[in-house]
Amino acid sequence: MQRWKVNLYVLMGGSFLVMAGMTMIIPFLSLYLQHDLGLTDEHEIGLWAGFIFAANFVTAFIFQPLWGKLSDKYGRKMMLLRSGFGMSIVMVLMGFATEPWHLLALRMLNGVISGYMPAATTLVSATTPKDRMGFAMGTLQSGGTAGAILGPFFGGLLADSFGYRPIFYITGSLLFLASTISWLLVKENFDRTAAALKKQVSVLRGFRDLMVIRQLPVLLSITFLIQFAMLSPMPLIPLYVQKLHGTSENLAFYAGFVGSVTGISNMICAPLLGRLSDRIGSKRILIVSLAGAAVMLIPQAFVHSVGQLLVFRFLLGCFMGGLIPTVNSLIRRHTPDGMESRSYGFNSSALSLGNMMGPIMGGALSGYFGIEGLFILSGALLFVTCAWAMRALRVKKLEPTV
Repeated sequence: MQRWKVNLYVLMGGSFLVMAGMTMIIPFLSLYLQHDLGLTDEHEIGLWAGFIFAANFVTAFIFQPLWGKLSDKYGRKMMLLRSGFGMSIVMVLMGFATEPWHLLALRMLNGVISGYMPAATTLVSATTPKDRMGFAMGTLQSGGTAGAILGPFFGGLLADSFGYRPIFYITGSLLFLASTISWLLVKENFDRTAAALKKQVSVLRGFRDLMVIRQLPVLLSITFLIQFAMLSPMPLIPLYVQKLHGTSENLAFYAGFVGSVTGISNMICAPLLGRLSDRIGSKRILIVSLAGAAVMLIPQAFVHSVGQLLVFRFLLGCFMGGLIPTVNSLIRRHTPDGMESRSYGFNSSALSLGNMMGPIMGGALSGYFGIEGLFILSGALLFVTCAWAMRALRVKKLEPTV
């Protein structure tokens, strides 16, 4: 097997383990705050859950460009290992938290040292032939996204069986395993001597140099808007499932299942859409995926059962598979050689900002609109993003196939 394919499949598996571990706490975070940490008011729980979930992305937003700069200087594999092993330690420490602010502080620390996914994306993009970039980005993203969505399923299942705290120890073990696999199997031809001889510029100067490329600020903005819209309702989905389910029996399992079903369809569709983007263009896939995701979000506000919610979450995942991978592919296409890590670092900051602001705004607005209103607002935001992306990226009208 070609080296770029070996790296791709190993990092796809590593991304799955990392994201599964990182998201295992989602289905029971609000329930954990309610049952173990003594919070009782539903709005207060929503606010704490939103801030704790977003805390990781606050510091990640600040530090990702720095890790991107160091990655261009010292190598992407080193950033993989730094992030993976560091996060495994922090995650275990979360199992000893006794107050909401303990989780908040540790999630912030986790954001400081995070960066496995951006480093994996940069390493794959630097070693993959450009005519296979869509397939590679889709395959890599399918592993990460499937882990991010299947993580809640495993977390809910394990929480019902073992309780909440052991999940943090299991998560730390998964992160350690992913880092070890990457250490042993991923190979990178990186000349540190040549990199050290290159003129070093500040993070701010690197940002200015990249932002003069017309497509890049547009793509970073789209990344932010996608994550903001997708993550706004996420922390409150367990309470929504509780409302639809009508009983506390197997509640954590159903909450995890609702989150994980999106990962199943995402895992299937991301590589397929990646291959298709190599044939007809990443821009077209991005536009169609944005519109489709918007259409699938809005009906989730009007469902009357967990089964109906599952159907729309599954269909949402089909279109999610064409979002971030196509953005990553377009970023690589428009980024000068030698600046890939910085470019993906800034994109990771945009993603983190969306991950941070989405849950915070979702928790704050839930008291006024409810989670049903959040689904409608998120869908409307993706429709606006779709229209703007079509104009800003100058996507040509799709022509019918013969």
